[in-house]
Amino acid sequence: MDSELVDPSEYDPLYLAGVVKFNECDYYECHEVWEELWTEYRGPSRKFYQGLIQAAVALYHFGNGNIRGARKLHGSVHGYLEPYGSYYLGLHLDRFFESFDECLREVAASTENFPKIELDPETLPEIHLDPPPLVDGGVSDE
Repeated sequence: MDSELVDPSEYDPLYLAGVVKFNECDYYECHEVWEELWTEYRGPSRKFYQGLIQAAVALYHFGNGNIRGARKLHGSVHGYLEPYGSYYLGLHLDRFFESFDECLREVAASTENFPKIELDPETLPEIHLDPPPLVDGGVSDE
């Protein structure tokens, strides 16, 4: 389901707002914004948005010490996003998975019911869209 480079003027404003919140590590608010988009959206990107929501919630759980919740959602993120190939809606999914999986590596590998795993802020994934979104009359912010 790989798609060609998108026109940055076609990014949904709620998609972009969620990306900003994600990159600010405000995963709860990110989830809220993307859930608003997902709830109203009917089309081929619906499961893509759902996968991003799951990623935000997995990171939210990890940051709050809910390792079991983070582990469960980690797997579902792949299930929702992998069908979109390596690039979709400006997101290089292969790069996203690399950073997301690195952040949650210990979580995914743990078999303990209540593991003591600390979040390493250096491994937090970010989303960088390609092409970057347009701002202020067409000048990109990246």
